[in-house]
Amino acid sequence: MTCFITNVRMKENIINQEYYHQIPSLCHFESLSFKQPITFFVGENGSGKSTLLEAIAINYGFNPEGGSRDYYFSTKTTHSLLYQDIIVSKSVKKATDGFFLRAESFYNTATYLEGLERMCYDEYGGKSLHNQSHGESFINLINGRFRGNGLYILDEPEAALSPQRQLSLLVTMNELIHQQSQLIIATHSPILLSMPNSEIYEFSQDGIQKIEYEESSAYQITKMMMNDKDKMLKHLFE
Repeated sequence: MTCFITNVRMKENIINQEYYHQIPSLCHFESLSFKQPITFFVGENGSGKSTLLEAIAINYGFNPEGGSRDYYFSTKTTHSLLYQDIIVSKSVKKATDGFFLRAESFYNTATYLEGLERMCYDEYGGKSLHNQSHGESFINLINGRFRGNGLYILDEPEAALSPQRQLSLLVTMNELIHQQSQLIIATHSPILLSMPNSEIYEFSQDGIQKIEYEESSAYQITKMMMNDKDKMLKHLFE
């Protein structure tokens, strides 16, 4: 089992007034440990999961808008200063690869790649990411560019993927952990959350808590919908 990041904790005596101090899950956040090769962050929109994921990525050295640690571009500065307020504990073993994949700024990452001199698309599906569908570009990047022995931080990768493609992503994730990789993923997908060798942290009004797969709202709501969609729809519409 490989964990290049073993712990994330808040610094003491934080005095800035950034917006994330008003997010319930983060306002009392102290620390979080990584003990499995795959860690999921789950929670409602605005619960703080992507904010913390982004802060971890930037603190580790990734470009705020996505890419590897040697990507240098900025379209619009929107990230919080949380990355300055956390301490990321790293293992002695160093990752030889890594990537921060953000669904919301993937277009910017693809544009940056397009502008590189002597750009080779062998690891990106053989052609420009802009000349592929959103889902194709995501899965081709993950399958071709993620080389193993790396740290991969993914923010809602399911946003571009069909259920079948999400199943394909599970296969790739399994291969990556067998190649001594660590993945940290913010997601709403019950398919991705089913991955073994993982742990799930839920971001809520009560803070950040470790939960089991069956306790996640993504699983519970999907199960209710599949078991009795008519009852669920009647409840919603009445």
